Formats: sequence, structure tokens, C-alpha cells
Amino acid sequence: MYQHQNFRPTKAIIELENIQYNIKQLREHLHPATEIIAVVKANAYGHGDLQVANAALQAGASMLAVATPEEALHLREFIKEAPILILGATPVYFATFAAQYDISLTVFSLDWVNEVAKQAVNFKKPLKLHIKIDSGMGRIGVRKKTELTALYNAIDANEHFLIDGIFTHFATADEEDSTQYNEQLATFVSFVESLPKKPRLVHAANTAATLNKEDVQFDAVRFGISMYGLAPSPYVDKHLPFSLKPALSLESELVHVKKIEQGDKVSYGGNYVATKEEWIGTMPIGYADGLLRGLAGQEVLIQGNRVPIIGRICMDQCMIKLPYEMSVGEKVILIGQQQQQEIQMKEWSDRLQTIVYEIPCMLTSRIPRIYK
Repeated sequence: MYQHQNFRPTKAIIELENIQYNIKQLREHLHPATEIIAVVKANAYGHGDLQVANAALQAGASMLAVATPEEALHLREFIKEAPILILGATPVYFATFAAQYDISLTVFSLDWVNEVAKQAVNFKKPLKLHIKIDSGMGRIGVRKKTELTALYNAIDANEHFLIDGIFTHFATADEEDSTQYNEQLATFVSFVESLPKKPRLVHAANTAATLNKEDVQFDAVRFGISMYGLAPSPYVDKHLPFSLKPALSLESELVHVKKIEQGDKVSYGGNYVATKEEWIGTMPIGYADGLLRGLAGQEVLIQGNRVPIIGRICMDQCMIKLPYEMSVGEKVILIGQQQQQEIQMKEWSDRLQTIVYEIPCMLTSRIPRIYK
């Protein structure tokens, strides 16, 4: 058997120091007693969950947050002590695993609590729960105070349960108009104040609220997209309290260079037609790697030059228009810096008419992550 190595030159470079820099900058921005929950769901937004989680904990995060049971168990296999919170819904039968492996669960259903209570007598450790309030996001969560009271009492009455937190999520914290945000905040505060006893962790601020609002730090904040050096929205980007350092760059290299003549066509459908003699380079990256076909025309960097992807992007390869003849093996930067030029993820998201969150998440596992 061969030792694991990367034969294809396409790879994502992850600067863990930049992730730690962003966390340390946030630490200085927060109240001293406010904890940082590092959000590492979706394989840490495509950056690599284990590596990012360890770097975040070293930089000062006190808890990790994921979306699914599988993500939580994967972290717990390698990270034994750090608190882990699952932000999404979990099936009743996972509660036993959560108690065993000290994984905190989000709860918002009295029926769920009653079903879990039937198996709770077998728990060797208390099951830690965070109550989710739907203050206006319309996703999951308790929507009425009567529901909250019933849920709280059912949890509090069971010695095998521990109410470790209560939280909500803002729908518009990244927008200039704060009307809905203010309504959600008021709703959440009133729900928390209705409890007979405040849980250990009250947390409401997602990344946008953490960076853009002063009144929602509470006991902890959830640091997601900007931990990776990306602003949640153009509005927040203009009002950042500190600079961010992107953690991911994407590179490949030329595997073939050819000269084509006027009238020659490139790629599927022949929709790119050379208007004169041109030099064309081929790279081993395509839509199976996350370089979606909608990115045709997107520029990349080679020898410090911005050059376009031409023709339709193939599953495993794509072509770029070179300014002059270049050698096979020449490095190409698809995201990141080269010489005095930079391609930011926002260029990709703008071209695809989506949000920057999608870009690192859509880079598939076929692209190896190389950690610095």
C-alpha cells in the first residue's frame, strides 16, 4: 500500500494561524466574561472540523458547536474534554449517546423531552440541554412562554437532565435595518426573564450580531463565518470592529498548455470561440470539486496576472486563457493572493449570486485540505 499523499496539484491551503488571529481579535472585542462558542459545523465550513476545532480551542474558544449528531460524535472521538453543542434537532434515540459522550443537545419539544425521559434512567451522566427559542427566525424553537414554562419544568424535574443553556438565532442581524432584530431581541429577553432560574449559558449572538451589535453578548457568542475570515454580509463588512484574515486559499497548476487558432473552439458545446491566436491552459479542477459551471468567466491568478476561465467547466478540468505561453506546472491561484493580486471568495459568491458562506462549503472532499 502507498502512503497517503496528494498526487493531483489541486488543493486548499488552510491557514490555522489566521483562524486563531480572528478568534483572538474577537476576544479583545468581547466583555471579559463572555465565552466564545466556535461553530465548526459542515466540516468547519469546509475548512476541516478537527483541525479548526483544535485551533479554536487553543485560541480561546470554550465550546464547539455543530449541526448534526454525526458531526458531534466525530469531534468527540478525537476531542475528549471540550463541550460540544448540537444546534439542530436530534432524534430521541440519540439522547443516550449524547449523555454518554457529554454532548449537549438543543431542545424545543415537550414531547421529545417526555420520550427521552423514558430512557433517561439508564444515563450514567446527566444529559445537558440548551432550550431553543424561536424569537422570529421561524425555523425551530419554542414560540410561546406557556410552552417554555412546560418544557422548563419537565426538564428541571428530571434528575437525569441538566438545563445548561438557552438561546435564539437572529434572522437579520447582518442587515442595516434593525427592526426585526430588535423585535427578536426583545422577545428573547422576555422569555429568559420568565424563567424561574437563568441557565448557565444565555447566548443569542451569531457572527453578525457579535460583530455588529453591542447588546447581545450575554454569557456567550457563537462565532461562525468570520472565524474563517469572511464577513457575514456586505453591510457587516463595512462595519467590522476589527480586521479579518481569510483562512482558505485554493490553488492548482497547469497540466497542459496549447496554442489555438482563430475560430477554434474550447470545451463542451463549443461556446468559446477564439477570436485570434491564443494560448490556453488546462487545470485539473472542475465542478466535481466545487468549481461550479456557473463560475465560467471567473478570473484566476497566474504569474500575478488575472486571467479568465473560458468555455464550460468540466467535471474534472477547466481551461483558462493565458496572456502568453507558459510552462506546464505553473501555479494557478483560484482563491487567495499571488504577487500583488487577490481573488476573494466574494468574487465567486457574486458571480454565483449567492452568499459567501456557500463557497467554502461547496468545495468537495476530493480537494485535499493542507494545513499550515
